[in-house]
Amino acid sequence: MKSRITKKFEGLREKGEKALIIFITAGDPSIELTRDLVIEIEKAGADIIELGIPFSDPLADGPVIQAASQRAIKAGMTTEKAFNLVKALREKTEIPIAFLTYFNTVYNYGQLEFLKKCCDFGVDGMIVPDLPLEERKELEDIAKGYPVDIIPLVAPTSAQRIKKIVSGASGFVYCVSSTGVTGIRESFKTDLEAFMEEVGKHTSLPRAIGFGISGPDAVRQLKPFAEGLIVGSAVVKKIAEDGSPEKVIKRVSDFVCSLKQALAGCP
Repeated sequence: MKSRITKKFEGLREKGEKALIIFITAGDPSIELTRDLVIEIEKAGADIIELGIPFSDPLADGPVIQAASQRAIKAGMTTEKAFNLVKALREKTEIPIAFLTYFNTVYNYGQLEFLKKCCDFGVDGMIVPDLPLEERKELEDIAKGYPVDIIPLVAPTSAQRIKKIVSGASGFVYCVSSTGVTGIRESFKTDLEAFMEEVGKHTSLPRAIGFGISGPDAVRQLKPFAEGLIVGSAVVKKIAEDGSPEKVIKRVSDFVCSLKQALAGCP
C-alpha cells in the first residue's frame, strides 16, 4: 500500500510541481495551536507536514528548534499526546504527516508499538536523525509490515555511504543542505547540484533538501535541485514571536504562502 507521502509526490510530479514540506514542533506553544497551525499551513500551500516530537536533547537541531522542544515539554507535550494530535487532525485533513523524532523516544515506547500506533493513528512516515545506518535494521525490518515510510537522511559528508543509506528507504530522501545542526542560513556552501546528482544516482525516491532554508529567496535558489524543500527553523521562529494565537496563525500562514509562491513560480 502506498503511503500518503508517496501519493503526494506522485501527484505533484504529474502536475510538474514540487513539494513544500513544513516542520513544526508538536505542542509548541500548545497542542491546540499546533492542530490549528497544521490546518492553516495546509491551506497556505504546504504539501507535507513534519511534526517534531519534542525531545530533551535534540542533537540535530539548532537553538530555534531546541527552544521549541523545551517550550512544548514545559507545556506538557508527550509522545502519546503527539499521536492523539495526529488522530484528531485525521478528522479534518489527509495531508501527509511524518514524525521527526529521536531514537530514544521510539526505543522507549517500543519500536513495534510505535509503528503500530503510527499506522493506527494516521502517521505516514518517520525521520529519526540520530539512528545510524549500522543500527537501523531492526526498525526497518519491523516497518516492513506497516505502511509507514522510514525516511533516511543523507548529508554532503555521506559520500560512499549514500547508496547504503537510501537502500530500502521509502517516502523520500531527506538531503541535508550542509553540515551542522538545523537553523536559518544566509548561504549554502555545499555544491548542492553535484550533491543532489550523486543522491539521484542511487535512488528513484524524491529528494527533499532541508536545513537552513530561510525564506522565498532560498527556495528559489534551491528548487532546481530537488523534488521537495523542507522549511523548519524559519517557521518555528515565527511561531515563537509574540502575539495572540490568531496573529501567530496569520503570520505563519502568510510566510508559508510566500514559500509556496516561490516554489511554484519561475526561477
